[in-house]
Amino acid sequence: MLTYPPLPVLPRVSLLIAMRNEADYIAKCVQSALRQDYPAEHLEIFVLDGNSDDASWQIVEQLFQGRANCFLLPNPGITQSAGWNLGIRLCNGDIIGIVSAHSELAADYVSTAVETLRRSGADLVGGPARAHGESQTARAIAIATSTAFGVGGARFHYTKREEAVDTVFMGVCRKEMYQQIGGFDEEMVRDQDDELSYRLLARGGRIVCNPAIRSIYYNRSTLRSLWRQYVQYGFWKVRVLQKHLRQMRLRHFIPPLFVASLIASAALSLFSPVGWFSFIFILLAYLAANLTASAWAAGHHGWRYFPLLMIVYAILHLSYGLGFLAGLVKFAHRWR
Repeated sequence: MLTYPPLPVLPRVSLLIAMRNEADYIAKCVQSALRQDYPAEHLEIFVLDGNSDDASWQIVEQLFQGRANCFLLPNPGITQSAGWNLGIRLCNGDIIGIVSAHSELAADYVSTAVETLRRSGADLVGGPARAHGESQTARAIAIATSTAFGVGGARFHYTKREEAVDTVFMGVCRKEMYQQIGGFDEEMVRDQDDELSYRLLARGGRIVCNPAIRSIYYNRSTLRSLWRQYVQYGFWKVRVLQKHLRQMRLRHFIPPLFVASLIASAALSLFSPVGWFSFIFILLAYLAANLTASAWAAGHHGWRYFPLLMIVYAILHLSYGLGFLAGLVKFAHRWR
């Protein structure tokens, strides 16, 4: 169980944004941070740049020009984990909010997060990851990643009520939380928030997702970039689970088991009719589930998304599963 000193009546809040080559999104993110209804003299913003080679630095530099409590700094470690850890060391906030450069915060984001943190007594709070896409493909990706079929039991993607969760999007917490359990694991290129959440839960901590803490997350806009993202998620999830064996849940293994069963039955079909039958059965069962989920989502969001939803769901499951299997091979020696 973690313990903390009492918060000031009006705590100082630090928002930490780690970016690398985010010229397409960083202006919206920073502008939304600057528009907060929280008292400006009690809010500071850090942008930690991981050696961007696009216009990201120049965009932020212009937005911060002449503003107090706004800091643009290089992140020599490049990764998000390294950037956030740098911000945690340098910031002056009683409360720290981790912000994705792909996000846009509601004007009351900080004030609502502070209220939720104080009222709930939770160690870490955040809002749902409300995905948003601007093209038709991006909108289909947003729809799919906001459903249980798309992202499994990760309720912070789609919950509509305040509840305890096992991880949360863009966590907000007291600075003492990081001092007690440590910062982000800089080995983790992806899934660093999961790893930190599991470390917190292992110490008896509690994480709360409150839909009133509102933000938009600009998700991947192409099928190719979505594939790469979820391969990495699956790959690094192996390291998270190796570090936190007690946090393993059946849902973590469904995509890799599905992919492994497809590969195994396809290989067996070369030698036995049983393999061929198994491959067809598994494939048809998945197609039926995908068809049902895509039809349900399209019925709620528009039938024009139906064909794309079937493709997006397949990419989510196959890429994550393949990434997880690749991680099992890559990190096999870490189990010992």
